[in-house]
Amino acid sequence: MAFPVGFGWGAATAAYQVEGGWAADGRGPCVWDTFTHQGGERVFQNQTGDVACGSYTLWEEDLKCIKQLGLTHYRFSLSWSRLLPDGTTGFINQKGIDYYNKIIDDLLANGVIPIVAIYHFDLPQALEDQGGWLSETIIEAFDRYAQFCFRTFGDRVKKWITINEPNILAVLAYDMGLFAPGVPHIGTGGYQAAHNLIKAHARSWHSYDSLFRKEQKGMVSLSLFCCWLEPADPNSVPDQEAVKRAMCFQLDFFAKPIFIDGDYPKLIKTQIASMSKKQGYPTSRLPEFTEEEKKMIKGTADFFAVQYYTTRLVKHQENKKGELGFLQDVEIKFFPSPCWQGVGWIYVVPWGICKLLKYIKDTYNNPVIYITENGFPQCDPPSLDDTQRWEYFRQTFQQLLKGDFLMRHHASPWESLLCKQTWENEATFLKLHISQEMTADSI
Repeated sequence: MAFPVGFGWGAATAAYQVEGGWAADGRGPCVWDTFTHQGGERVFQNQTGDVACGSYTLWEEDLKCIKQLGLTHYRFSLSWSRLLPDGTTGFINQKGIDYYNKIIDDLLANGVIPIVAIYHFDLPQALEDQGGWLSETIIEAFDRYAQFCFRTFGDRVKKWITINEPNILAVLAYDMGLFAPGVPHIGTGGYQAAHNLIKAHARSWHSYDSLFRKEQKGMVSLSLFCCWLEPADPNSVPDQEAVKRAMCFQLDFFAKPIFIDGDYPKLIKTQIASMSKKQGYPTSRLPEFTEEEKKMIKGTADFFAVQYYTTRLVKHQENKKGELGFLQDVEIKFFPSPCWQGVGWIYVVPWGICKLLKYIKDTYNNPVIYITENGFPQCDPPSLDDTQRWEYFRQTFQQLLKGDFLMRHHASPWESLLCKQTWENEATFLKLHISQEMTADSI
């Protein structure tokens, strides 16, 4: 395999997943601190992020790894509660600013480009106590925080991710309650959180566009998770329609408002309205954007950041009992093929990434695409004979080169990048125009 000239290799992390120092130097608690400290097997072996990889005190060691590997890019997230302990600019923690300034400055001094996520699931607990992403007040709070980040670091940071995987956060945190804050609002919470996440992202994009872009000349987007989906029975019309619904609920739910017209897909609005009526609700459980909000949301991304790991087969499954829940609204059953191999929830289906990229290209008017995550987990305990992960990467790269995505989309040295991420032992691809994130363990 031959990567094109300018292909960049990087690594990436997320604050709660690697920093530790959860109560150090004025950092306030975030929802994941609260969630993991409550115990009750909410996380694997009741582990916490109190220490994690210790990156808050071991940044110099991280930097040595980055230099040793010859990386060209490093993606990391800012801890909202380390910078603003109560989530507001009423109290700014200078030690938090110093920490991230050092990371950014050290990266640039070593020829490594920083890519910064403003928010990666770790909402300050003080804001969650006020309603979190279920409250419209979070929109203003996030915009003020984003402006603070742009103002403080934007002279050096030119690639921003406002919110990491809002589609996953909305469902797992506020519908199912599996992620922090862990209080399920089945059938309603996910949609309300999604509504506020979209508006918060759009507001912060406009803030950058109007207040900072001219001087800082950066780019802003958000990252969306997406599995590729195939009908369980390719000849079944119900399964084919189920795939369309699933792609709508998984990706288009966020992507269409932001990239196309400021509003949810018609299929989603019809489906949720129909299910809500069957369940006795007077109106749809999906909130509506006003015309003014639609105009505000439309076109608020400078590139398309997508996170792909695996593929699933999808089968139509009618919600005959009218049960509440995100998956119940979609009316699907999804599962891996028995011939696919994998670990945990990730199965090795490398061809899925090319199909997903084509879907995005065709659906969203051929945008610049950044693959901000892709990879493979480790078994527990991990093995030094890490051939399965290596094979996953090899096949993924082969598929991209086979599909000629790198060559056909490669317009400049900026058009490709490879990056890393941890926590669920994920490896990650950042940037098509490309990036692959490899875990700390693989380093």
